[in-house]
Amino acid sequence: MPRRGLILVTLLLAACDTQSSAPPPDLVKNQREAMGKAKGVEQVLKQSADQKREQEEQQK
Repeated sequence: MPRRGLILVTLLLAACDTQSSAPPPDLVKNQREAMGKAKGVEQVLKQSADQKREQEEQQK
């Protein structure tokens, strides 16, 4: 009987591998990518507004 317990404990410990081969999932990757794209769009809009402002000033 004690031998079965020892085998069971050994199998359970072997199943609990502490080293994971796969990296943990990046839970906020999509949000970071969306923020990066939004910052790019914001920059384009700012440049466009600046160009429009300059053109209006030159026409005056």
